[in-house]
Amino acid sequence: MNTASRQTLVGRLRARTVAASPDVDLLSLLPTPEPVFSWMHDGEGVVGWGEAVRLDLGGADRFAEAEQWWRDLVANTEVADDIGLPGTGLVAFVSMAFADQPGASVLVVPKVVVGKRDGVVWRTELYRAGDEPEGSIVEPVRRVRVTRYSEGHLPVTGYRKAVTEAVRRMRAGELEKVVLAHDLIAETDTALDQRFLLRNLAARYPNCWTFAVDGLVGATPELLLRKTGATVQSRVLAGTAWPGSGGADSAGSSLDSAKNLSEHGFAVLSLADTLRPFCTTLDVPTQPRVLQLPNVTHLASDVTGRLDPAEATGPGALLRLIHAVHPTAAVGGTPTPDAVAVIAELEAMDRGRYSGPVGWIDADGDGELGIALRCAQVEGSRVRLFAGCGIVVDSDPDAEVREAAAKMLPIRDALETP
Repeated sequence: MNTASRQTLVGRLRARTVAASPDVDLLSLLPTPEPVFSWMHDGEGVVGWGEAVRLDLGGADRFAEAEQWWRDLVANTEVADDIGLPGTGLVAFVSMAFADQPGASVLVVPKVVVGKRDGVVWRTELYRAGDEPEGSIVEPVRRVRVTRYSEGHLPVTGYRKAVTEAVRRMRAGELEKVVLAHDLIAETDTALDQRFLLRNLAARYPNCWTFAVDGLVGATPELLLRKTGATVQSRVLAGTAWPGSGGADSAGSSLDSAKNLSEHGFAVLSLADTLRPFCTTLDVPTQPRVLQLPNVTHLASDVTGRLDPAEATGPGALLRLIHAVHPTAAVGGTPTPDAVAVIAELEAMDRGRYSGPVGWIDADGDGELGIALRCAQVEGSRVRLFAGCGIVVDSDPDAEVREAAAKMLPIRDALETP
């Protein structure tokens, strides 16, 4: 079923990219609480505001429909680009659902995009003939106070039971790994200013990708795919330790854990197997490294490939690749179809766009899409937080509950900053 809702284009869309002042804090430019868009890493990336055009879609065909819509939009947009870097010209922010059903996903082209790459800063404005320029008077960022937390669709007790049942099934040989998540609801004293959350996350987690797309706000440590010309890169994370988990502050203990190494191995193999058919070469590390974040320690592997020329061209190139690799074992499990079915059964909730691809694409088919982790869906004063863990045969349900709590800390801390 085609569930796409396409905004009718009245007049030809135009994009104009010019150089901007290099001395700029991108997040400080966001003028209003919403709609805001962000993909930032260590002070560089792209931010945007306003909506020039958007696509809402869902279902199992969402990736193919998004690719076709993007190709059509690129073909019908007049671009003047003085910079010519990835992220200049026509850019869309992307947030895709984890599951096929209902699969509610979105692509948005902001009215204004400001980017920074290798010290070069640019500003792109999207308009049609007769449009007024988008205003950029910056409203003060509103601070908020969390008034209460409450159970989400899957409370902690239900999550523990789901993990227990997943382990039972793995011991029975039904699957090798499944990634289960649960949610938590926070209520704030006023409608949450997304810029408040973004700034706090970026300050605490500069080596993560701080993102905001259509109310989904977070700081993910996991890069699903970055495409730059014929080069494709991914940062695979799986295997986690945290303070109090029995030596989590030690890199050696993380690497020596059979449970963590097994979980990580499934995730790397999943990504490599699905990406390899599109590449002429693919470099996959034989051993993971340790990525230390303020709240947890991850095992990480950086995978790099050279795309076949046929796969590297066209505005929809990155969306095609994302369609092929999602979901990886890092957010689904192994075997993936069996794991996704178990997730739907044991979680019995709609994850929405949590653990789906999130980021940006440009008209050349380049872009960066991460996995939407360490995030929350913001709807006024209601904030829905998510966290998940990779479950393997020797997982301990109580330990997985504590790990999920550790993974919720980035959003909780950002919400509770005075």
